[in-house]
Amino acid sequence: MRVTSDLWVSALLRRVFSAGGFAAVAKRGAAEAGAVFVLARGRLGEVALFGPAPQTSYDSAKPDERFFTLLGAGDDAAMLDARLEREKKFDPDIWVVEIEAGTVPVDELISVKTP
Repeated sequence: MRVTSDLWVSALLRRVFSAGGFAAVAKRGAAEAGAVFVLARGRLGEVALFGPAPQTSYDSAKPDERFFTLLGAGDDAAMLDARLEREKKFDPDIWVVEIEAGTVPVDELISVKTP
């Protein structure tokens, strides 16, 4: 059985705050199984959008782990916001969590898979 999205997001918020960063739920999705997107904002204006990794990225040794993939990065927040709007139209049950991780790398807060 997989951890609910609601519980997973709560744990992410705690990890970010305990690392000295800031986090907020920008859009609350389905509590049980909504897809989670993480919008990481840097202190100098850079942004990165992470979304659920493809199913082929999952590791059978860690069936409960949520994996993410980088969907876009740079200093054009409007482009990433537009991508999120398209995702919301496709699936209205998504979660959007905005984080400012501070000095902790994002990949220490979430499991990021590279293609």
